[in-house]
Amino acid sequence: MRQNKTMENFRDSKKRGNTLAVLVHLFCLGLLFPVAAAAQSIAIPNFWDPRIRLDKPDAGPPRVVRFLTDDDYPPLHFTAPDGTLTGFSVELARAVCEKLLWTCTVQARRFDTLLDSLAEARGDVLAAAMNVTPQIRTRFAASHLYFRSPARFVTTRGNARADLDTASLQGKRVAVVAGSAHQAFLERLMPFAQRRETPDLNAAVAALRSGEAEYVFGDGVALALLVASRGGNELAFSGGPYLESRYFGEGVSFLMRKDDAALTRAIDYALQTLWDDGTYARLYLRFFPVSPF
Repeated sequence: MRQNKTMENFRDSKKRGNTLAVLVHLFCLGLLFPVAAAAQSIAIPNFWDPRIRLDKPDAGPPRVVRFLTDDDYPPLHFTAPDGTLTGFSVELARAVCEKLLWTCTVQARRFDTLLDSLAEARGDVLAAAMNVTPQIRTRFAASHLYFRSPARFVTTRGNARADLDTASLQGKRVAVVAGSAHQAFLERLMPFAQRRETPDLNAAVAALRSGEAEYVFGDGVALALLVASRGGNELAFSGGPYLESRYFGEGVSFLMRKDDAALTRAIDYALQTLWDDGTYARLYLRFFPVSPF
């Protein structure tokens, strides 16, 4: 269903002529603004309940854990200018390995082959921006969520406001990608907004800049990269993140085959520990100069 296609829709940049295709190159070439704000000024999501504590897993015999990802979805996973794989998901995977004293490899494969590669044991853990769905949970084990891609409103900087409520959006012109989860959300839950449906995110942003639209509503990751780029400094988020799972997905986890429950437990422990010791926040600030949250 289209409600579960948020990340996949923005990934297919060649087919859609999406802004993300340009931002891939901007990120890899270092043309995004560096993190200059203090940590407390950037919203860092917390997916861990402090009341739930996990026991440290038994070390067990030494093992080599093979992570699979793809290389064209910054800032979560992409190829750096020196040819190495990096990104938030990739570096979080490496931090998990360091925490658990594992030897790990990270290998890039084409995104549409990742699930089958995991199922066929060509890797042990999937570390890619793939929304967990009931269908995926039927096939694989999932770690605790470590990321979600919220929906956000973007507008011109002078029009931005922290509290963007439904009354503020009455009759406003909102550009949104036709056929996307974001279009479905607006149609169902904000029918009072005047939708300006566009073929891709580039066209939505162009409508905002031309004055045809007053807001763009879309994927928070793609919009955060746009706002962080040198060409996006006249734009700003308005209001807070939207996380309705029916439209924007359950979130992103590390995925494993179901026959290795010990692997899932160990990764869950490592993720919670990386949140507790500040590693998660440091990696988040490194890869999200503007937070999508």
